Amino acid sequence: MSYPREEVAAAISGLKDAFVEAERRNQWSWLADEFYHEDCVYICPYGGAMSVVANGREEIRRTHYGRDMDVGSGWEGWSFPILDWAIEGDRIISHWVNRGPGRRADGSFYETHGVSLITYGGEGKFSYQMDLFDIAHQMRLCDELDEAGLLSATLKRDWVQPMKARLVAMLQA
Repeated sequence: MSYPREEVAAAISGLKDAFVEAERRNQWSWLADEFYHEDCVYICPYGGAMSVVANGREEIRRTHYGRDMDVGSGWEGWSFPILDWAIEGDRIISHWVNRGPGRRADGSFYETHGVSLITYGGEGKFSYQMDLFDIAHQMRLCDELDEAGLLSATLKRDWVQPMKARLVAMLQA
């Protein structure tokens, strides 16, 4: 089924605004209920080093917007602004950044870019999403933040170091 362009645009615009609210709250799991259908599939392959596939809203809440994003995971001070998007029928390509805390000496943000391939499924909710970003550049960004004293010890221990180990093992295989 095809939905009106205005309806599809309202959904991605709503997600953009909700990201700002989630950053303010430092709480993300509520996005699963607000923006994803019960049977939505959400994929983040992390460059092949660790594929996260969430089948259904509950798994999205527990993985991507829960374990990976919520308070205590080390992402405090980060933001994930959606910069722009393109719509073709029910499909959306969004362009966003993983933006670390602080700024470089030259005033630029510590950030890496990514895209999401999203399918709108009606009722203001998405039925599919795949996030793609360069995990090697993300690791380098985390190193840069660590050198600047801006990387959370929790994030370094629980996400950065294990992800680097997965990348090395994958490349050595």
